[in-house]
Order: sequence, then structure tokens, then C-alpha cells
Amino acid sequence: MKTELIAVGKTVNPHIKECIADYACRIGHYMPFSMSIIPELKSTKNLSEEQQKKLEGELILKQLQPTDTVVLLDEHGKSFRSIDFAKWLQQKQAVSRRLVFVIGGPYGFSEAVYQRANEKLSLSPMTFSHQMVRLIFTEQLYRACTIIKGEPYHHE
Repeated sequence: MKTELIAVGKTVNPHIKECIADYACRIGHYMPFSMSIIPELKSTKNLSEEQQKKLEGELILKQLQPTDTVVLLDEHGKSFRSIDFAKWLQQKQAVSRRLVFVIGGPYGFSEAVYQRANEKLSLSPMTFSHQMVRLIFTEQLYRACTIIKGEPYHHE
């Protein structure tokens, strides 16, 4: 199973960028993993939140294939403990050819993206910057991989 993370906007903090790259490399030892960055929209001050979500949504949808299992990282999604996320991931690996996680823009997702999604996951009830969400998610994906393999990274 291939796993991809699609995110709107680049990571600008070099420390966070380095950590994300480190976890992405580690994940690659367990499964094919890639990240796709959709550039932030230009000249958004004349756009409403809905218009911005719609335009970002169109760019997200262009990245998806019809057979993808699409999981939105969304504050209203299901929350997991790390061990349960690993079990969930293992189940998805058995049935999905390509599992795509999506981090939206500053205002979230368009209705079209919500309709295309298969599931929604929440990393926390707290709010994080989009850069931090990428780091937290890649760390949790790596942690799930080590749990599945029974490696000692995770401690109960």
C-alpha cells in the first residue's frame, strides 16, 4: 500500500521542515510514503473563506485518483490513541492500494473535498498550526509503523 500526505501550503520553519523530513524518511523504511504540497493561493484578500476553500479543494481533488482511500485530517474527525491508530492503519493496508491523508488550508476543506473523503481523523481537540500538524501526523504515522512491526519506539 502506498501512503501519501497532501498538504496545502509549504512548511517555512526550517526546524519543523527538518523533523518532518526525518519522519518521512523513517516511514519510508516501512511503506512507500510521499508528500505532495499544494502551493498556497496568491492574492486571497479579495476572496471569501468559501471561495478560498473551493479553489484549494479543486487543487486537492486534482491530486486524487478514483480508487484512493481519502482521509481528511479534520478537527471533527475520529480520534485514536496511537495503538488504535496503528490497528486502523493495518486494516487500511489490507484493503487500500493508496491511502491519502489530506491537510487542508487555513479555513479547512470545501464541501466537494468532504464529499470525496472516505473518513476524517482528528489528531487532537486542540488547534495546531498547519506546519505542526504535518510534524505531529508524520510522527504518529511513524509510531504506528513501529507498533505494527512490534518495535520498541512506542511505550504503553
